[in-house]
Amino acid sequence: MKHLPNLFTLINLFFGSLAIIFILQTGQTLVTINEETLTINLPERIWLGSLCIGIAALVDFADGLVARLCKATSSLGKELDSLADMVSFGVAPGMILFQFLRMSFAKQQDGLDVSILWLLPALFIPCAAAYRLAKFNIDDSQRYGFKGVPTPAAALLIASFPFIFWYSNNESIITLFLNKWLLYAIILLLSYLMISNLPLMALKFKDFSLQKNLPKFLLLLVAIVAALLFKWLAVPIVFIFYIVLSLAFKNKTT
Repeated sequence: MKHLPNLFTLINLFFGSLAIIFILQTGQTLVTINEETLTINLPERIWLGSLCIGIAALVDFADGLVARLCKATSSLGKELDSLADMVSFGVAPGMILFQFLRMSFAKQQDGLDVSILWLLPALFIPCAAAYRLAKFNIDDSQRYGFKGVPTPAAALLIASFPFIFWYSNNESIITLFLNKWLLYAIILLLSYLMISNLPLMALKFKDFSLQKNLPKFLLLLVAIVAALLFKWLAVPIVFIFYIVLSLAFKNKTT
């Protein structure tokens, strides 16, 4: 039983690795012919990588729960968890942004020949995730509150992008996600938020009293309403409210 949480962690790593495979086999290619941009659909889909990241996040939550239930927490489990999270919530989301940057350049004339240097900023995400995870491992004060955005939260935000892009009927949203300057801004902002010391709430409950958990209940309400009204766009909305509520109720996030 003591190795059961580690099994969950390895399942997290499995799905994170699978996510990278799907993401690098992009489901849509933009080709410019005679100054006209054509979209070619291929069997693979980046959104399958996003789905794997979501599964990895669920398993990551479960392994901590299982470890507490089995009273099987260990230094090995802690380090293994960070290594798995690095792949699932660092490298895989970075590859999603790499592909979006590639597509944003591909829609431009001669964009398919763009230097890889323009795409490398996507790798800031796994670098920031590695720093965030290492900092978390040596800080015992982040049990009921975080310093900086946790890697799963940033990863789930990025993982929502393919779903928003491929399943949106709004042309403005589709165009927005192919704007390289917006993508660069997202990369820099998320990287900063992960390595920062901003006091952010952990979605864990010491008890279920309204007074001590008001920001968490408000976030849950926002998530439900946003999901009903905006579908996949709810993920960025909830992420923004997560930051805002954490800062507004920073005395209740620890």
